[in-house]
Order: sequence, then structure tokens, then C-alpha cells
Amino acid sequence: MIVTTGNILLIGSTLLFVSLIIGRTGYKLGIPVLLLFLIVGMIFGSDGVGIQFHNAGEAQFIGTLSLCIILFAGGMDTKINDIRPIIPQGVILATVGVLLTTFITGYFIYWLIGSLYPSMAAPLVGCLLLAAVMSSTDSASVFNILRSKSLNLKQNMRPLLELESGSNDPMAYMLTILLLQIIQSGDMSWGQILLSFFMQFSIGIIMGYVLGRIAVYIINHVCLMNNSLYQVILLTFLFFTFSITDLLNGNGYLAVYLAGLVIGNHRIVYKKNIANFFDGLAWLFQIIMFLSLGLLVNPKDLWGVAHIGLLIGIFLIFIARPLAVFLCLLPFRKMTLPGRIFVSWIGLRGAVPIIFATYPLLADIEGASQIFNIVFFITILSLLIQGTTVSGAARMLGLAHLAQEKPNEFDMELSEDIKSIVAEASVMPDLLTEGDRLQDLHFPQNTLVIMIKRYENYFVPNGHTRLLPGDKLLLLSDNEEELRHTLAQLGIEEYTLRRN
Repeated sequence: MIVTTGNILLIGSTLLFVSLIIGRTGYKLGIPVLLLFLIVGMIFGSDGVGIQFHNAGEAQFIGTLSLCIILFAGGMDTKINDIRPIIPQGVILATVGVLLTTFITGYFIYWLIGSLYPSMAAPLVGCLLLAAVMSSTDSASVFNILRSKSLNLKQNMRPLLELESGSNDPMAYMLTILLLQIIQSGDMSWGQILLSFFMQFSIGIIMGYVLGRIAVYIINHVCLMNNSLYQVILLTFLFFTFSITDLLNGNGYLAVYLAGLVIGNHRIVYKKNIANFFDGLAWLFQIIMFLSLGLLVNPKDLWGVAHIGLLIGIFLIFIARPLAVFLCLLPFRKMTLPGRIFVSWIGLRGAVPIIFATYPLLADIEGASQIFNIVFFITILSLLIQGTTVSGAARMLGLAHLAQEKPNEFDMELSEDIKSIVAEASVMPDLLTEGDRLQDLHFPQNTLVIMIKRYENYFVPNGHTRLLPGDKLLLLSDNEEELRHTLAQLGIEEYTLRRN
């Protein structure tokens, strides 16, 4: 079946539905859902159900579009106060770390091919290109896995890993394009190389920050006829930021991530609605991206590169990535050994390396199809080995404890201008030994019980309201420390806090 304008809605909706159902099942089994989306695409592709999708250019466009949205949403969701303590580590990992990974892996590939596969006769620059394509951790995979697991990571691990994965794609992209230019032109001077790096980074940073601030100003001052249009205008800013930065020879991916970071850390109107919109959009495009890349590959071709892909993948996961991370983190003495090991392990590969692998395909360089298949194989290997062991590795290294998943009984959000703590607490029988009226609990003056859920009914209480075991209380307070102390004194152990 060939994808056409007549059947694309039928095929697309079917694939999305199947992916969501399988993804839900896989999540319960501890399998990364993005890997399942990739596999669904392979099953429905040319070697499976028979959907014919072989256009690398279209796959690259879908991937670029998706990556822009994912990076922007990830930037919006990143709090500057969380990443401020680990910005130096994150920036070094995202730049020097990618460079080291490329050279360590590239030289290993060159040695491996020369020793075990001399018939392939790959030049050093071609081996470095293959390594560069795989050198960055995948933002979609890291964001998805870290945020879907019920883990509270210590030592600022989560913001560090998300900062690295969100900001290292530009470096990998620049290395990929640079090495492609060297292969096509035959040579480039060090001056040209350094100028290209400087232009990409500087223009990307400037455009991301400036356009992010402009977007904040416009959203807060423009008056649109419908509140939903604020999401639309921000989406147009996103694509404009990427395209204009790319047109100016800057790095569009870096600009998009920084723009999202700027917007997410400033006060804007309808911020919660906008954040929910981009969270859903990021999920949608993650699914579309992985499905498209799964459709693009022919699973039969992967067997031909499985042997070399396995050797390169094992080296990348167990040697190249840890060596690069440990070298980058040498100046940071306060970081513990378990922390360094965990950062080394969460070097997830995903859709980004596969997208970058389409650039050699479109450039029609020698061995491009082998590069694509090897990268695809290593991506599956990384998601299988590393993606399924995130929780186990964190617990084994003593960096995490499982957070109890408790439902949000009241599903209530306050304006971000209200700097209060919202708490949900359960009434246990021991709480009512000194009286069952609300006024008998003696909450401090700055804490109010504003709603009670009893069975499936909600009501607003007063001081004379009688409480029953199992009641759910919604509390509002302006002092988190005092609230925690009061709940502890009352013997309330089952509660959740939401900081506004």
C-alpha cells in the first residue's frame, strides 16, 4: 500500500490508535513507549503489513518539524532555577561531550572496519560522520523516559540530563553537516570549520533569546479574539524562529530550545493552557516521528549490519559515552561517582540520530544506506538496553526513590500569580480521636481547607463540618514548611503538595 493524499488519514489514524494501545501495554511492562512506536512503524512498513514509505526527504521534514516542537516544549517545561546549579556541567556535556564521543567512536569504527571488515574500506572521515550522527543523546527519548517514570532523582540528575539532551542536538547537527561538507568538497580549512561553529552557536543563541523575548512581549500585549489563538501565535513563532535562524546560517534547533526556555521562564497570559497545548503537541509529534522513521526502514536490511552495529553499539554504550562523560565532569569534584555513572548510562539514542542519518542519504554519499541502517540498529539497541533500565540503574546507584503515584482528586490549578501551596490530604481514623469537626484539627491561620471530597461528592466545608474517615481534604496555604509541620503533628502521612 502506497501512502497517498487519499489514504493518509486512514493510515495515519490507524497507526496512531494502534501505537497508543500498544504503548499503554508496553508502559505497564516497563518497555520504553517510543521504542514501541518505532516497532509499530516497522511492522506496518514494507517488510510487514506493506505500507510503502521510502522518501527520506519527507521523513527528514517530519523529523525536523517534530524535533522543533519537542525541543521547544522541553525548553518551556525547564525551570531556570532547576538548571542554574548544573548549567556548566550541562553545557560541557552538550558540546565537549558530543565532540569527544564523536572522535572516540569514530576512531574505534575506523579501527574496527580496518581490522575485521577490510572489504568495506571506509575512510576516516566517513567513520567520523557515522559517529557524529550518533553522538547526541535523544531529547525525545530522555524527556519521555525521565518524565514517565515515577522517580525522584537526587543530585539534580533530572535537570542535568534534560539540559544535556535538549542542548546537545545542535552540536551533533553541526558535526554531521560539517563532515558531510568535507566529504563532498574534499577539504575544509580549520579557519572555515571554526567560523562555521562560531556562526552556528552565536546566531542560534542570539536569535533564540531575542525572538523568545519578543514572543513574550507580543503574547502579553496583543489582544486576540479567542484565547485558543495564543497557542497558535506561539506555534508560528516557533517555526519562524527555526527557519529564520537557519536562513541566517545559525543553529535552528538551539534557537528553538532557548526560545522555549525564555518563554517558559517568563510570565505570560494563559500560560497553563499554552503549556498543556504544547505538551500534547509534543506527544503527538513524538509518535508521528517514530512511526515515520519506523516505516522508512526495511527491517530485513538491519540483519546485514547487525554484527557491526552490535559491536559499535556496545562500544558506544559501555566505553565511548562513559569515557566522554567522565572526562567532561573531571572539573566538578562535588559530583559523586554514582552520579557520574548514571549520567554515563543515560546516553539514550532515539529519533534524532535517525533523522541526522537521513542527511547522508539525501546527499547521496557512498555508504549512506549502511550508515542509516547501522544508526537505526544502534538506536533500537540503546532503547532496549538503556531505556528499560533507567529506574533500576537509579535505584541501584542510590540516586532515586520511587514516588507514590497518587491521583489528583480535585484537579485544581491556581493562577501562577498566586504563590501558594495546594495540598491534598486523606483523613484517617486516628485523626478524629480528639473531635470529628473541622475546627478540632487546629490548622494555622494561613492554611484553609477549601473543599472536601466524600465518596464521589464535593462540597465546601465550614468549621462545624463533621469529618469521616476516607475524606479527601483540599488545603491552601502560603507557608509550605508550616503546612508540612502541621500535617506531621496531626499524624497525616498521606498527602501530596503542588507548588504553584
